[in-house]
Amino acid sequence: MNETALPDIRFTGRDKLVRAIDAAVASGDEHAVTAALRTVLCNVICDPEVELPACVHEPVADHYARRELYRSPEHGYSVVAMTWGPGQATPLHDHCGLWCVEGVWHGVLEITQYELLERAGERFRFRAAGGMQAGPGSAGSLIPPHEYHTIANASSDRVAVSVHIYKGPMERCARFVPEEGEWHRRIDSPLAVDPAR
Repeated sequence: MNETALPDIRFTGRDKLVRAIDAAVASGDEHAVTAALRTVLCNVICDPEVELPACVHEPVADHYARRELYRSPEHGYSVVAMTWGPGQATPLHDHCGLWCVEGVWHGVLEITQYELLERAGERFRFRAAGGMQAGPGSAGSLIPPHEYHTIANASSDRVAVSVHIYKGPMERCARFVPEEGEWHRRIDSPLAVDPAR
């Protein structure tokens, strides 16, 4: 992808956020990078000098919104803000081999991790391996092969916003549709991006 096609969404504190992410991604292997990025996200979420664009607080009625705010031409990482209307959630999914650091900017999200127990072709057997409620200023990371999870806004009346930093553009993932018992069928899914302004 050429540089002119990269998202260039301007918002208060954007350059400060990008400088902090750039420094973190230069910190070593994926474990060091994701640890540094968790610290970055926790800090910028609480920093009054960084304000996400107003559009990320606007939910989309029929799906959680994904708005790409920045893609690094130098390091290749992607920053995506997600807006979760009341009750909106992901299916069980992976990140197709990309590490990710996710931070809650506003509201409360429920994250459930899943352990892959067995695979038979395109059928996968999972078991929930723990869950948590994450509020503003919290951040976590996913490093393949430990990337299977769901995210949900369990609130019936409040919007939640999260920021996700991916190793590269996340344009598709695998989602896992429940079948029988702990078994799921894998479906390759392209991921759309909602407009950011």
